[in-house]
Amino acid sequence: MLGAGDRGAARARWLGTGLLGLFLLPVSLSLEVSVGKANTIYAVNSTEILLPCTFSSCFGFRDLGFWWSYNGSDTFKILINGTVKNEKSDPRVHLKNDDRITLEGSTKEKMNNISILLKDVDFSDTGKYTCYVKNPKEKDLQHHATIFLQVVDKLEEVDNTVTLIILAVVGGVIGLLIFILLLKKLITFILKKTQEKKKECLVSSSGNDNTENGLPGSKAEEKPPTKV
Repeated sequence: MLGAGDRGAARARWLGTGLLGLFLLPVSLSLEVSVGKANTIYAVNSTEILLPCTFSSCFGFRDLGFWWSYNGSDTFKILINGTVKNEKSDPRVHLKNDDRITLEGSTKEKMNNISILLKDVDFSDTGKYTCYVKNPKEKDLQHHATIFLQVVDKLEEVDNTVTLIILAVVGGVIGLLIFILLLKKLITFILKKTQEKKKECLVSSSGNDNTENGLPGSKAEEKPPTKV
């Protein structure tokens, strides 16, 4: 059984661990780097491809450093690196190891975009492209994200026949239901108007005075006998 001193020490360690976790949690979630939702992108040989990368920091940034690396089957190299002075400054390139690469990013309107455009892609460009970001304002906290580029002869055409058939069937069913509802409303409207017209006719007929029109069933006014 633990003594009072041991229990106190255990509580202190638990409290210290909890406070440390609370302190580190915002830091670990502050700087984020993203290359989009797709893990793999495809490019046709001899064309160009945009390699996306954006970053965010809830603490802001100052003199933020960024760079892109390429990791192929037997090659690793830094493609480009640069800095972003602050939120109002565009990214600035310091080094570029491939003339086919241009920086397409901007920090204006809080886009924080440091994407690069790779022109005249070749099959040898197939591999992993990693975007790194380091923020001195967060004690040089660094994050990165990786995307895989696959260079192909041509992009495969997706057969959308089944999808188009399904959409056509669903659209036809929805159109038919709308037509039935409109037809139902039209029939209801016509029947209502017809019933109202019959009712008006009956009311008009019952109000006619048939006492002197000589029609069968009418009661003629009785005249007193003439005195001689």
